[in-house]
Amino acid sequence: MRRALGALPTLVLLVGAAYCLLPVAWVVVASTKSGGELFSTSTFSPGTAALANLGDLSSYRDGLFWRWMANSALYAGVGALLSAALSGLTGYALAKFAFRGRSLVFNALIAGVLVPSVVLAVPQYLLISEVGLADTHLSVLVPSVLSPYGIYLARIYAAAAVPDDVVEAARTDGAGEGRILWSVAAPMMVPGLVTVFLFQFVAIWNNFLLPFIMLGDDGKFPVTLGLYTMLNQGNTTPALYTLAIVGSLVSVLPLIALFLTLQRYWRVDLLSGAVKA
Repeated sequence: MRRALGALPTLVLLVGAAYCLLPVAWVVVASTKSGGELFSTSTFSPGTAALANLGDLSSYRDGLFWRWMANSALYAGVGALLSAALSGLTGYALAKFAFRGRSLVFNALIAGVLVPSVVLAVPQYLLISEVGLADTHLSVLVPSVLSPYGIYLARIYAAAAVPDDVVEAARTDGAGEGRILWSVAAPMMVPGLVTVFLFQFVAIWNNFLLPFIMLGDDGKFPVTLGLYTMLNQGNTTPALYTLAIVGSLVSVLPLIALFLTLQRYWRVDLLSGAVKA
C-alpha cells in the first residue's frame, strides 16, 4: 500500500507530461506529411514530405514566413532585453532604497500583474495611435517593455540576493550608486534577470492580441499572427494547413534553443559575484 502511494506522484507527473507532450508529438509527425497524407493517414503515422514542406514554407510569398520569424525575434529579443533591464533597475530601487510611497508603488505594480492584457489592449492602441505609431514595429515593441510581473520578480530577487552589508560597504568605499548597481548588484542579480528575460521573451513571442490590434501590414506581423492568417486562408487553400503546421513547429525551435542556452544561469548561486565571507 505504501509503495503504491509512493508511486502516485510519479504517475501523476507522467500523465501531466503526456498531456503536455502529446500535441507536440502530433505537430512533429504532422509536419512530415503532405496535404493528402495529412487527412488520409492515421494520426501518428510519419509522412514523406518533411523537406518538401519546409521548402514550400520558405518559398511562401517570397519568404514571408522568415520575415515573420525575424519580426518575432525583434519584438521578443529587444523587448525582453529592455524589459529585463528596466525591471532590474526598478526592482533594485524598490528593494534597496527607502523613500516615501515605496509601498504604494509596489502595491500598484502587484495590482498591474492582476490586470488581464486583454483589458489594456484597446487603451494601448488608442494611446499608440494618438502619437502616430500605429502599424509600426514600435507599436508592438513599446508596450512590451514594461512588465509589472518582471519588476515584481526583480524586486523580490534583489532583496534576497543583494546583501545590504555589501551595498553599504561599497558606499563606504566611496562608490556611487550607479557603480554599485553595475559592478556589485547586477552580477548578483543575473539569475533573476535571466528569468525575467526568459519569461518576457516567451510572453512577447507568443503574444497574439497586441499585434493583432496594432498591425495591419502583414510584413510587420510576428509569427503568431502570420500563422493565424495562414491558417485562415487554409479554408480556401487546404495546402496551407500543412504549411501552418510546419511553421508552428519551426516557431517553437527558437524558444527551445533559448531555454537550453540560458538554463545554466539558474544554477548560479544566489550570491554569485559577491565577496566571499
